[in-house]
Amino acid sequence: MASNWSICGICDFRHVTKPSVVWCAECDEGLCDNCKEHHSISKSSRDHDTVPIDEYQNLPTEVLQVAQSCRKHNQKYQIFCKKHDCPCCKKCVVEDHNDCKDIDDIDDAIKNVKSSNAFNEIELTLSKMVKYIERVKKDREEHLLSIKEQKEQIETKILQARQAMNNHLDLLQQSITDTLSLTIEKENKNVLHFLELIEKTDKEIKDFQSNHLKIKEHASELQTFLILKQMEHDIVTTKEYLQSINKSGSLNHHHFSLKIDTTLEKLKINVKVFGKIVNDTRPSDIPFVRHDDKQAQLIIPVTAKSIDDLTLTLVQSINTYSEDVRGCTMLPDGRMVFTCYSYPEGYLTVIKPDGRKDFKINTEAAFDVVYLKEDIIAVTSGRFSDNIKLIDTKFKRVKKTIYVGSSNDGMALKDKDLIYCGREKGLKKISLDDDSVSTITNSKLSELSHIAAFSDNFIYTDCKKNTVTCTTQQGQVKWIFENESILKCPFSISVDNEGNVYVVGRDSCNVVVISPDGQRHRQILHGFSIVHLQKPSALHYDLVTNKLLIANSQNKAFLFNVTS
Repeated sequence: MASNWSICGICDFRHVTKPSVVWCAECDEGLCDNCKEHHSISKSSRDHDTVPIDEYQNLPTEVLQVAQSCRKHNQKYQIFCKKHDCPCCKKCVVEDHNDCKDIDDIDDAIKNVKSSNAFNEIELTLSKMVKYIERVKKDREEHLLSIKEQKEQIETKILQARQAMNNHLDLLQQSITDTLSLTIEKENKNVLHFLELIEKTDKEIKDFQSNHLKIKEHASELQTFLILKQMEHDIVTTKEYLQSINKSGSLNHHHFSLKIDTTLEKLKINVKVFGKIVNDTRPSDIPFVRHDDKQAQLIIPVTAKSIDDLTLTLVQSINTYSEDVRGCTMLPDGRMVFTCYSYPEGYLTVIKPDGRKDFKINTEAAFDVVYLKEDIIAVTSGRFSDNIKLIDTKFKRVKKTIYVGSSNDGMALKDKDLIYCGREKGLKKISLDDDSVSTITNSKLSELSHIAAFSDNFIYTDCKKNTVTCTTQQGQVKWIFENESILKCPFSISVDNEGNVYVVGRDSCNVVVISPDGQRHRQILHGFSIVHLQKPSALHYDLVTNKLLIANSQNKAFLFNVTS
């Protein structure tokens, strides 16, 4: 641990308390004005670097607490042991590191440390970590908004479903109510008509009664005799009518009730829930580009060394059901997609994880394919069309066609932009927010070029020049790989989490992996080494599962686990 930086160490040793004005890291103590002057001219300390004490105290606590001398032996560090990755004093070397061969003088080890690869790598890693955190935070904030929108959409759908049911039930209710009204109205008419007849019959009977009294009182015997026969006939007719009333059903009592349809009756029993909220979880599309925590300065980077340790293990051989495959990708659920670049019978084939054919979509021409999000993939058309199609793999249909105004070959997803090779129009970009097309670089690209994106770089192939080129997002070339003895007619290209570049060589019949700096390469798969490569034309590295999908131009593809 550092000494008390607030007082002069030399004066304190003489039992004098003076405030320090500078700090000497090599002496591990503060110095007052007088001692600072002696310190700067003394032969043993004139080469020591000092910093103002107010600047020194602004260093992080972790730095201030770092021991700059051996705690065990209370001596200065003089040696750095690479084997144990630790500084040592002379006694440490004798006691614990006497057999270690890979040791350096501590001064050589710390020389130019602030400009070393390790220091710069940490700075770069921290910067990427901060950017990653920012992207993660932004992603989660957008996710919260998306959840809110989804909640509102679901609530709207619930209300719409409820309203639809209400409307349907209202129609059913109106129908049964109308039927009830017609039925009751018909019965009412029948009863009223019957009452009219009864009323008429009642009037006739009462007329008979009245006439009968009048005849009894005032008619002569002859008149009475003559009219009696007629009255008997009329009374018999009326009597027969009255006797027929009950038999005719005119006096039936109609009891009306409602019998609910059995489907509606069972609705309360069978329907337990209104619906189900489905939580369809999908993996994040924000991979964190990992960097090794330790990297010795002034030596070959670990990522470059790692291409020698990469191992492919065959997982599965797949029938692509496709001819002239130019692009492939993997979906989050494990399904694989292959293009067929023929016109006008081009198509996409989707294969299930177990190798069975899922479905096929005709697209006229299909060159490269990229998974975007939520069951949506993008498909380029090569030279046969100025359009890029977005296809919904869930509903198995073309969801949208984007006009780009040029040929479109290889394609890669970068954040929310789709990057594609536009041949003579150069490298182009489509914003997936509004489908607007813009230019990244006007440099003419070869036909049939493929592209991959990693960090702030774009890497693309040129099958005519047999090259792989890495550029910045502004088009500035960082490196070009060209070695016709190892790679001929490079087609499809992909990048793993470490930035290693995988390229398939159609004419060299192999797969080559290139280090992130473009300086080292290795043929990782060729000819009959593990599988039968025959004019391989497409590959895709899945960043989530660390699997490499490689496809021949016809019918066969191979899925590998990649380990190191």
